[in-house]
Amino acid sequence: MANEPLQFGAYYHIYNRGNNRENLFVQDRNYPYFMKLYARHILPVAETFAYCLMPNHFHLLIRTRTEEEQVKISSVLKTEPISLKKVRQPSRAFNNMFIAYARAFNKATGRTGVLFETPFHRKQVTSDAYFQRLIVYIHANPQKHGFVKDFRDWKWSSYGVLGSGKTTNLERTAVLDWFGDRETFKVVHEQVIEETDILQFVGDDED
Repeated sequence: MANEPLQFGAYYHIYNRGNNRENLFVQDRNYPYFMKLYARHILPVAETFAYCLMPNHFHLLIRTRTEEEQVKISSVLKTEPISLKKVRQPSRAFNNMFIAYARAFNKATGRTGVLFETPFHRKQVTSDAYFQRLIVYIHANPQKHGFVKDFRDWKWSSYGVLGSGKTTNLERTAVLDWFGDRETFKVVHEQVIEETDILQFVGDDED
């Protein structure tokens, strides 16, 4: 269900778009600001395997932390979590982040009202096949929607970081292990995923 609360310790495809298909990002500075809020609100409650931010929608692949993991991670995060040693509901954390971003976005652009579709979309990831295909699907989305000719050139996705050695909060080791190694990760991304092959998993996303 689209509005079912996120469970602890579960994998999810989180995706959403602007209300009435409005753009969520209108300037380059909007993207890093979204990720800054994401680090503050979501890192304490979820691991992130892949993401892609596009002008009018975004995709995330996450695993919510268990209650015990939340308490442990809060004391070692390099970011500044909102509260330490306090278990937080993952759904509430996402809602708080969206509210914070919308408030800042509206102030900067002079708009009013709801920015994101509500409730935000979520689909539980329950198989290895879904997990791997979803990562490729997320990274290929900017090319699919014509925002760039080659998805590897899109700046606001996790593809480049996952395929590099740059410092990251992403679960890069887990992702690369899922594909086998870094080279296989890149090779698989170069293969075309048939739309019918992925639609059984992603359902009605941003289209």
